[in-house]
Amino acid sequence: MGKKDKRQELPPVPEALAAAAVDAHTHLDACGAKTAEDVREMLDRAQSAGVGRVVTVADDIDSARWAVEAATWDDRVFAAVSLHPTRTKDFGDDDRATLEELAAHPRVVAIGETGLDYYWDYSPPEPQQEAFRWHIDLAKRIGKPLMIHDREAHDDILRILDEEGAPEKVVFHCFSGDAEFAKSCVDEGYVLSFAGTATFRNAKGLRAAAETVPLEQMLVETDAPFLTPHPFRGRPNQPYCVNYTLRDLAELRGVNVDELAVATTATAERVFGLGQG
Repeated sequence: MGKKDKRQELPPVPEALAAAAVDAHTHLDACGAKTAEDVREMLDRAQSAGVGRVVTVADDIDSARWAVEAATWDDRVFAAVSLHPTRTKDFGDDDRATLEELAAHPRVVAIGETGLDYYWDYSPPEPQQEAFRWHIDLAKRIGKPLMIHDREAHDDILRILDEEGAPEKVVFHCFSGDAEFAKSCVDEGYVLSFAGTATFRNAKGLRAAAETVPLEQMLVETDAPFLTPHPFRGRPNQPYCVNYTLRDLAELRGVNVDELAVATTATAERVFGLGQG
């Protein structure tokens, strides 16, 4: 048998944080979780690293149903539901009705990830924008935060939020802009969530943004199984790895890692209403 490729191995579980953190955006199903036992195992591993709660996020209708169910299996799991912008080409009335029903579930804490993706060409801009407007309206009608996917679409995202009127709470998941775009978002009251990409040494503009965002408008996430933080870039990701992102960003900002964990957890609790239901 050949030697196992280290790039396929999960990073080691780091020393636990003293203050409990929240992974504000992950995909437990894409990480391989199927059953309640799988979810518990992943959350136990996360908790051993000091990551006590996660928001698992859907990107299609089947994933949305699973995310809501998974959030009932374990008190440490919350859900977000929507149709990913790359899947909006055939977004129909049945999908809308299903998402409306799922979004009302008490374990659903956000509408997302929705937004615009101009990097991939799976769905043209027009149906993406139409779906984005619909999700904005849904978030406002049910009073839950809007979780945004923004890939190479900064200007259109801000324009549509302005045209439609943004919900009270807006989160830019896996924030991908520079310090200037971050300031534009912060000035609007939006919350920026930083993934492992913010730890990549070649992401200078993004790191400058992560250095300056006010703590009360900052979240951390994994977007697992993708975007594993430095120094494990390219390897599989799971919620426990938000620990590495917190450590890196704390060093970048010149603060204690537990101080950053406390601050980002407070932001997650306020934005998503964690622990209020």
